Amino acid sequence: MGPMSPAPPAAADERDPLTGLPGIAAARRRLDGWSGDTPAHGLLLSLKRLPEINLAHGTKAGDAVLAETAARLAHFAVAEFEGPWFAARAGGATFLLFAGEPLSRERWELLAHGLAERIARPFPGLPGAINAGPRLALVRALPDEGADSLLDRLMQALALLDRRGGRRLVWADGTSVRPGLGGPSLEAELAEAIGQGGIEVLFQPQYALTGARELTGAEALARWQHPQLGRISAAALFALAERADLVLPLSAAIAEQALAQAAHWPEPLRLSLNVTSGDIAAPDWAARLLGQVRASRFPPERLTLEVTEEALIADVGAAATTLRILAATGIRIALDDFGAGFCNFRYLKLLPLHYLKLDRSLMDGIAENGRDRAVLRGLVAMAKALGLEVVAEGIEDEGQERAAAEEGCATMQGFLRGRPMAAEAFLGLARA
Repeated sequence: MGPMSPAPPAAADERDPLTGLPGIAAARRRLDGWSGDTPAHGLLLSLKRLPEINLAHGTKAGDAVLAETAARLAHFAVAEFEGPWFAARAGGATFLLFAGEPLSRERWELLAHGLAERIARPFPGLPGAINAGPRLALVRALPDEGADSLLDRLMQALALLDRRGGRRLVWADGTSVRPGLGGPSLEAELAEAIGQGGIEVLFQPQYALTGARELTGAEALARWQHPQLGRISAAALFALAERADLVLPLSAAIAEQALAQAAHWPEPLRLSLNVTSGDIAAPDWAARLLGQVRASRFPPERLTLEVTEEALIADVGAAATTLRILAATGIRIALDDFGAGFCNFRYLKLLPLHYLKLDRSLMDGIAENGRDRAVLRGLVAMAKALGLEVVAEGIEDEGQERAAAEEGCATMQGFLRGRPMAAEAFLGLARA
């Protein structure tokens, strides 16, 4: 599943048709294919309240929750892991996630907390108070441990967690996930890191898919290099910030640093900033952001704000009003992760959009699968009819790049052309 996975992806007929993830049989083969010295960490995720959602809101709503959960799981993994990983649907309301990179026990716990927070957020089309009830069992693979043993340990741990109730995470070795991890101590450290400039901003290059594939700009991405826990990327970082009520200070710190760096970029390179639900909900966010843009002297017409459907769930009407204020200054608006899980086409009618940024899952198979290619072609045609440019995210190989260009995508972003890099490295690339 992951872009760096050492094993080939599951064949199309082995994928779950609802979520697009490999099934349990493919997961077993992937685990058994990993060498004994690969440091594997895994988790089994269960949506405890899915039966209640199906009963109260219908199976279509439940299916939308499953599809959205799969998308959130994949996005989380892409943001957090530098080594190989894969996700799978284990059946029913359960999902697997395995990572093959060195991780401390403490860091795996922190990542699991962050993932649980992301899955617990509201789902499109459902009342905001509804929580899918994520429960997670964690495991560290023993030397040369096979798939059967790993999966059995996870399933037993999850069953124990369900019987006990009240807790969200447990280790498969029977020990509890420490409640203090990600608690007041770490939250205080995060507040200090934000205040003292300890949050690093990386930049992932974006390239035109026409002509000579010129550099067009970059998306700003955050990470925190914790002295004990190691690298904490954006997904876990914002989950922690949400618990600590630090989303707005964190978002403001990222924007300030990114704008200051982008002010040195040659024209016409663009900067893309991610917008959180907390940003949009804050009544003075637009004014504060415009103040940061003016202070940085970065031209607003070269700034793009990327907003996801997840950030719009609470009040799309109020969000549209706020984004129109920003768009009136020349700032451009992109609907991010389009096509991941639940898609609300109403957003295309209400929001002042300039770009449609396609989710990386839509890029899978476009180089060799006619059906996947047809879906891409249809989305590009719709975007053009609305006057929107299309950005293809998650381009990992030349076949995907070629197909995206042939179907009319304007811009690409992905590991093929560039991984997230430090500000100095991107400035060198921009000036080259």
